[in-house]
Amino acid sequence: MERDGQLESIWQSEVKHYGEKPFVSGERFNVMVVGAGITGITSALLLQKKGVKCILVEASNMGFGTSGGTTAHLNNFFDIPYYQVIRDFGLDAAKLLAQGANEAHHIIKDQINLYQIYCDYSIRNGYLFSLDDDQDQELQQIMEGNQKVGIDTLETGVNPFGIPAVRVVEIPNQAQFHPLKYLRILLKEFINSGGTYVENCRVSSVEEMDNRLVSNTTMGNLISDHLIYATHIPPGRNIMHFRNAPYRSYVMACKLKNGNYPEALGYDLSKPYHYYRSHTLDGEQFIIAGGEDHKTGDVDHTSESFERLGNYLRQHFDIEEVSYKWSSQFYESADGLPYIGQLPGSPDHVYCATGYNGDGMILGTLAAKVLSDIISTGSSIYENLFLPARVKPVAELGNIIKETGNVIKHFVVDKFAAEKIVGLAQLANGQGKVVSYEGNKLAVYKDEQGRSHMLKSDCTHLYCTVKWNEEEKSWDCPCHGSRFGKDGRVLNGPAVSPLENLSN
Repeated sequence: MERDGQLESIWQSEVKHYGEKPFVSGERFNVMVVGAGITGITSALLLQKKGVKCILVEASNMGFGTSGGTTAHLNNFFDIPYYQVIRDFGLDAAKLLAQGANEAHHIIKDQINLYQIYCDYSIRNGYLFSLDDDQDQELQQIMEGNQKVGIDTLETGVNPFGIPAVRVVEIPNQAQFHPLKYLRILLKEFINSGGTYVENCRVSSVEEMDNRLVSNTTMGNLISDHLIYATHIPPGRNIMHFRNAPYRSYVMACKLKNGNYPEALGYDLSKPYHYYRSHTLDGEQFIIAGGEDHKTGDVDHTSESFERLGNYLRQHFDIEEVSYKWSSQFYESADGLPYIGQLPGSPDHVYCATGYNGDGMILGTLAAKVLSDIISTGSSIYENLFLPARVKPVAELGNIIKETGNVIKHFVVDKFAAEKIVGLAQLANGQGKVVSYEGNKLAVYKDEQGRSHMLKSDCTHLYCTVKWNEEEKSWDCPCHGSRFGKDGRVLNGPAVSPLENLSN
């Protein structure tokens, strides 16, 4: 499997499989990096180039998670607007965030030039546009915040995407690329520099022993001085699961009848917002658009999210065909900024990077810079801004209350919501459902050949009831975002154990 779902993203053909590379159980490394997405691969490469002995372990294959499902915008502005950062954290913090965005972009450009990476990197201007008066008030605040932190933001009368708007602003010098073409070469350089990369290796636990970190994996124990969880959300049970909310976002790559593919990046201010770019793959052009975000496991029919996105695109673009469609996971932090640094409640020298919202390419790269600096030099100028142990009551309290209420609702209500069925014949081929059958609560999927696959419906993380995702053919936990395949295998953490198989 190349991605954490049934649907194929436009980038997947660039996944390279390295297979299982054995290592000596008990071998010691300076740093162990867990997760081969943009954060993990970039962190491992930066550290290895500094002479730090690294091992990078991945439970599946490179780009298996959101790095293989991103739309790969490279922006110096974020889902949390600068005016909000100024309000909640102060002007100096907002300026530092903008500095970090620009530094991350420069790191990507430098890597592309240094390693001669052909990854379809292209400078694009970004366009924000308001669709009604409420959005226009928001856009005005965004412009003012951008100007205070030095982000050029200019009013323009032209929307290159042709969508009627109240107002359009242009933010120059943004960019886009092919994420897996980029990461494939970074991973190659890491290996060529003496780094150790292991696929199909899942970490189940980490403990401190004699001033070392001992990681229990499916291939044996690994010993390291430092450990980076570059897994989108740190696995197991920790405070980060209560300060980040899991979301799904939906993407379509379409061919247009009129051949008008804007060379720009676009964003409306709807809630949730839509985002746009174009891309050329194997000589064919596509417009790539996304949106319709919702909490993971919070909807009954994920097909309706694609239907809404498709209908919206057909209103504004001359669609010939939808060539690709997929969804991806992201985590929204309680106060809007990512958590990068020492993982609270864990042994010293265990680090996390999470809560990127929809800005993973830039923030994942910045996280790699922050963590590699902390490990190699002892500090980072961004360390306090992104500190995972920070407490910002004004900024985060409302979101924590809202998300905690959502978790409680699913934990309690879903336990009693299983549909009672008399026989498995009531399920159609290709259908999945949580059901009450012969006194047991089961997560049942009937494949296209009519075979039933029965799993225990309790998520192995904190025992919420999973929900069937009909588009990605997965079991999704609405509490903290764990996702499982049709066979129960873990697709996304924080769960580390598969759903219990009851078919036998």
